[in-house]
Amino acid sequence: MVKSSSSAVINRRDFVASLIQSVPDALVVTGLGSASYDVFAAGDRPRNFYLWGAMGGASSLGLGLALAQPDKPVLVITGDGEQLMGVGSLGTIGVKQPKNLTIVVLDNGHFGETGMQRSHTSLGTDLVAVAKGFGIADAFAVEHQSGVSGVAERANSRSGPVLAQVFITADEPPRALPPRDGVYVKNRFREALGFAPF
Repeated sequence: MVKSSSSAVINRRDFVASLIQSVPDALVVTGLGSASYDVFAAGDRPRNFYLWGAMGGASSLGLGLALAQPDKPVLVITGDGEQLMGVGSLGTIGVKQPKNLTIVVLDNGHFGETGMQRSHTSLGTDLVAVAKGFGIADAFAVEHQSGVSGVAERANSRSGPVLAQVFITADEPPRALPPRDGVYVKNRFREALGFAPF
């Protein structure tokens, strides 16, 4: 049975802030738009990699990072619309099975960046079932704020791959805009990993 975001009670900003605080060593990749705003609002840090305009790319970038940095937890925080656009990446994640990759889909059932049109998840698409079909066995829904602890535990233990579909309220908190200079974000992230900028 497909769950619905219409009865969601999770506040996106509170959930993301608690999650990041609970996984302090994570390398964080954000989907475009609201997911980036939520992560930035929780506190900017060099190990945050914000995507601007690369809709559908967050999970793919997270996969590459997880494979390149297998000893570090990698946390992708994205939205339902962004993940739907990059849904094929879940197939590659299912094949590669990176233990250190956790994908958090903040699902409000809407395309928040283009006018709050209903997304596929509010029209019948079950991202948990999709992820499981692609081979991500640890895919589950989160319907209450208390579920943050289960997501954090999996991320910290690197027992992935994991996909958590988090049903959030369909509100739009004030925008908290992270740095928009892609070269700066890239170089800062590389330096945080001990690599020289280029």
